[in-house]
Amino acid sequence: MPTSRPRPRPRPRAVALAALLAVVAVCSGDALARVFPFGHHTRSVNDLGNQFVPFHARLWDLLHGNADGGVLLNWSSGYGTSFLPDLGTYLTSPFALLVGVFPRDRIDLAVYVVTVLKTASAAALMTLLLLTLRGGRWWAAGMLGGSYALCGWSLAEASYNPMWLDGLIALPVLCLAAEWARTGRRPVAAPLLVAVMWVANFYTAYMATLGAALVLAARLFTERDDRRTAVRALGRAARAVVLGIGLSAPVLVPVYLGTKHAYPGWDRPFAAADWSDVLARLLPATYTFFTPALFLGTGTLLLACALAFQRAVPGRERWTWAGLAAGVALSLQWEPTHLLWHAFATPNGSPYRQTFVLAGLVVIAAWVSVAHGLPDRRALAGGCAVLAPVAAGAGLSTLITQWTYPLFAAGLVASLGALLLAGRGRRWTVPAVVLLIGSQAGQAAATTAFVDRARLNRLDHYAPWGERQQAQADVVAGADEWPRTRTDPGREQTTTNDPLLLGGQGGAYYSSHTPAVLTDTMRALGAGWTSNGRAVQSLDNPVTDAIFSVGARVHRPRDPYQAWNAPDDRPVTVERAPVPPLVTVRPPGKPVPYGRSPFRNQEKLLGSRVYTVPGTALRAAGGGAVADRGTDDYGVGRGTYTLTSTCPAGTEAYLWAPGLFGSARLGTAQLDSARSGDDSARLGSGSARSGGGSEEVWFKGKLPAKRAPVQRLGTVGGDGAVRVTLTSTRAGTVPHGAVGCLDRARLAAAVAELRRTGANAVHVTADGVRAELPAGSSGTVVLAAPRIAGWRCQGRPADDYLGLVAVPVPADGAPVSCTFRPPGLRAGLAAGAGSLAVLVATGAVLAYRRRTGAGAGAETGTGAGAGAGAETGTGTGTGAEAEAGTGARAGRPEAVHAS
Repeated sequence: MPTSRPRPRPRPRAVALAALLAVVAVCSGDALARVFPFGHHTRSVNDLGNQFVPFHARLWDLLHGNADGGVLLNWSSGYGTSFLPDLGTYLTSPFALLVGVFPRDRIDLAVYVVTVLKTASAAALMTLLLLTLRGGRWWAAGMLGGSYALCGWSLAEASYNPMWLDGLIALPVLCLAAEWARTGRRPVAAPLLVAVMWVANFYTAYMATLGAALVLAARLFTERDDRRTAVRALGRAARAVVLGIGLSAPVLVPVYLGTKHAYPGWDRPFAAADWSDVLARLLPATYTFFTPALFLGTGTLLLACALAFQRAVPGRERWTWAGLAAGVALSLQWEPTHLLWHAFATPNGSPYRQTFVLAGLVVIAAWVSVAHGLPDRRALAGGCAVLAPVAAGAGLSTLITQWTYPLFAAGLVASLGALLLAGRGRRWTVPAVVLLIGSQAGQAAATTAFVDRARLNRLDHYAPWGERQQAQADVVAGADEWPRTRTDPGREQTTTNDPLLLGGQGGAYYSSHTPAVLTDTMRALGAGWTSNGRAVQSLDNPVTDAIFSVGARVHRPRDPYQAWNAPDDRPVTVERAPVPPLVTVRPPGKPVPYGRSPFRNQEKLLGSRVYTVPGTALRAAGGGAVADRGTDDYGVGRGTYTLTSTCPAGTEAYLWAPGLFGSARLGTAQLDSARSGDDSARLGSGSARSGGGSEEVWFKGKLPAKRAPVQRLGTVGGDGAVRVTLTSTRAGTVPHGAVGCLDRARLAAAVAELRRTGANAVHVTADGVRAELPAGSSGTVVLAAPRIAGWRCQGRPADDYLGLVAVPVPADGAPVSCTFRPPGLRAGLAAGAGSLAVLVATGAVLAYRRRTGAGAGAETGTGAGAGAGAETGTGTGTGAEAEAGTGARAGRPEAVHAS
């Protein structure tokens, strides 16, 4: 009769040690660098501040019932975008839910705590995997598990891409599932774990799945399983992966299709890193964006390098794990395998996102080296002999810093001393453990601090939530009248995702899933962008505000945190204007397609002529004419230019210069303190805002990565002359039709007509809109939201009206109903339901067999080559040693270390 025995006590101690080591090292490093939350330096670098913190703020709103929209549709960003792909990419980790227990104004702290907990969990789970693969010293397992979680990839890259840390967790979890498949255990739990990991972050879970497959292959080879057993194990593993991915399909399929509908980002070919740089990244205190962050701590590297010389390890096992680690290291540098690791698409950013898999394999190799017994002096000498050329080759790299070799040398001496002390007997164990783990923690903390500072010096970064964000959020909340009209948090942004962070319903949006239709439409209307079109900016323009029903627009001082912004003491204000409802009715027939001029494109979408677009002349500072670049643009270089034109007196002059990096000033303008006449009202008072009157207006166009928006220069004087002084700081372009002069009276008349014919009532839900139209309406109903894939109106796919959602006016005068369902959701739900049915059937069969006694070994692998003892620890397979952690294997007695 199968009997169970308790897990050995060293296992929880090892797990706790690994988690503690990870937390202490990360927090100590951050404190040493004086970054948030331990100092005044922000940790919100790059996409952490620009994407991930705002998206977690959106999750907080969802959890507390405060979000505009729901799980499927996000009304806050991009004038209405799909949210399920973003949710599945950034927020479906179980850890992400913890942000809900923090106050919203502590969202930065919440994300930091989640990051640290993920790192600690990765350490604990890797430790559990090591003790499952083979028994050994618990403190060595804890140190190596912590080393894995503190690898350079985790500290340098995943720490500010917190969803990648789910991949760091996924690798040991999926390896455990693979071990269950090898021993024929837990056929229900394994697919569930796969599903959780793939839902948490499909991208790194894909890489972790490849890594787990390599570990499974190595285990089958080193454990000498016969061919029939190996084939069955591979079949069980494949079944677990297929079912797990199927269970995650309701999230995965919409995410995948979301990438297909997204605006294309960077197209960067793969370039292998210099080998000296690769070697340098094995050492502490190095950093660069385009090389693999391979740091693991000198102690771990020493044990891994000693494996080839460790005579206590059987030859097959020794060379399998050493060769596997070396092969994966080479695969990082070869383009075909690089593409395989990254799902056949070179990533837009760091090209070595799979590095954590190599880190895991090196840690397993180090564990194999020490689990069979402490390496002797010969093995340690061999390990040092391997490390010596590594350190020498790294010296050729420019990445080596003043701290690299001192930290490396100190870690090597400490690790050697600790291992030699541990081999002298049990009474030396405690000082050896303290020395070894202290060395690992010190190197990791120092590397964390170094990387924290290096990122701040090299990457864009953003202030954590403070007085500026709170004041902005309060003003937005006070002005919000959604869904009657939208409130845009403003063009003077703190992050590109301000609508998620601060509230409101703006045009700004930055995501890996930014829809191409949104980017194309906003570009046609004159909006700016960064990140090659993935980060669309709000467009501060009264015509587009009318088009998108923005009834309140917040104006705020330029962000003082960004050093390039000029000092700005204006208060936060709100500009209001009457605008049409979200749903309007346009005349029958198809509209004229967009052209090149954003002024004419705005008129097409508005349905009225409101701009004067005059001819222009551009001259250099000396008075000479400027040559054209292409057929439609002037070419400018570094210097000062004068752009002249003529417009009706009293109109508002706007400049369109998407390729200009510099500034513009309207020379004949009068400084005006109000902008929109009788229809506008402001909260508070202050000087003219940026872009008003004769103030200098900045343009930051660097096509194609950065596109400057259409901006207001001021009011045209009584003589109608428009004279704009342009200062360009680098080569760029200025369009021939760069000037547009807005007639406010015409705009007011156009808005009044759209309000008269627009919907009488608009009801907005978490996944759609319902509108009641005036009696006798005819033509086309237009919803002021981008026509992204997934919109259906009146039971059929919605039409496209110059990039917006549209549908013919119902002939019977019935209300118009439009709903949104992300593409792929129905297929994903069907796949998930099918996988769940198979899994439930599997569980039912197993339960039936247990009740009837017909297949007592079904759960433990009877009939699959594992035997009943695989689960209970009484058989001859390796499941016994894996569960008990004793290191005993049939036919090969091995040392048991409990110290």
